[in-house]
Amino acid sequence: MRYLLMIYTDPAAGPQSEAEMGKMWEAYGSYTNWLEETGQHLGGEALQEPSAATTVSLRNGRRVVSDGPFAETKEQLGGYYLINAADLDAAIEAAARIPGAAFGTIEIRPILEMG
Repeated sequence: MRYLLMIYTDPAAGPQSEAEMGKMWEAYGSYTNWLEETGQHLGGEALQEPSAATTVSLRNGRRVVSDGPFAETKEQLGGYYLINAADLDAAIEAAARIPGAAFGTIEIRPILEMG
């Protein structure tokens, strides 16, 4: 089954120095390699800062475009992995290995299979 693992972190709680960021990126590289070696990796990306976001909605037939993220929160969506896991327990194990789980939250969302 496919799962989306969304990585939410509070930038103030994460790595603060360049050296710490380097170690974190190394950890993400190792994690991605583990997903690939175990056949679970389907995709994933890091996202730019929330300040680069644009939000779009339709209200009364009119398009409303806003700068920035949808909600103001401490934790921000920083990236995601799309994985193929045997079941929710396997997805939970994969999510717990994400380096950002140490200072943020990983949301696991099953993919709704269409057709």
